[in-house]
Amino acid sequence: MMQDDTNKVPLFKSWNQWYVFVLVFLVLLIILFSIFTKAFS
Repeated sequence: MMQDDTNKVPLFKSWNQWYVFVLVFLVLLIILFSIFTKAFS
């Protein structure tokens, strides 16, 4: 069984880049939903 493949991160070079991507994505979602809430209230 190859265990080297389990530690490789797809798409980004490190896990820290994934964490930054997820945080930015969540912040953008919050901003987007707040704009929708103000626009349709």
